[in-house]
Amino acid sequence: MVSYFVQAARGRRRSTLAVFRHLGALGLFSLAILDSTPLPTFGGPDILIVILVVTHRNPWYECAIAATAGSIIGAYITFRLARRAGRAYLDSKFGQRKVPKLLKFFDRWGTGALVASAAIPFPLPTSVFFAAAGASNRYSTQTYLSIVAISRAARYSAVAIVGDLYGRHVIRVLRHPIQYWGWFLLVSVIFVALLVGGILINRRVAEAAP
Repeated sequence: MVSYFVQAARGRRRSTLAVFRHLGALGLFSLAILDSTPLPTFGGPDILIVILVVTHRNPWYECAIAATAGSIIGAYITFRLARRAGRAYLDSKFGQRKVPKLLKFFDRWGTGALVASAAIPFPLPTSVFFAAAGASNRYSTQTYLSIVAISRAARYSAVAIVGDLYGRHVIRVLRHPIQYWGWFLLVSVIFVALLVGGILINRRVAEAAP
């Protein structure tokens, strides 16, 4: 049963990529918008960046810019919808049972969770945190978009550069992430640990300041 759903997800992802691939940077831009909304793309922008770079259809920096710009727009849409509808938007998109835990988690690790979900090149439910940021009213639009822009730019630039250097090896990893879940998990844990450590240090410094 699990393998069936995995294969089905892969099939949907490939068909989605095939549509957007023909459009080049414009397709990547559009896919990145969708990726930052509750519509799942299964890590589509990361894979499409590498494909476009490897096939020399677009230079790496153009792909990074297109993906970042599209992601910012999608993140803004999700943020504004959640801010207007509040808790009702979260309940409708992510389920009433999950929302209280999500809000509790976000209340404690808000910025860290937001940065980690946007910056780590792994299929994470980023739109959940984008929506939580809007519903929580903790961020101004400018602050929120700045966090998303920096995190996504770092992520997509790194993916594009690695794709430019290592090409098809990266595509194989991104197309079959389950086979490399251990490495992804290790990198994610290290990244999150550093991020959380930095946040805790900043809090203690701020509390100690007169």
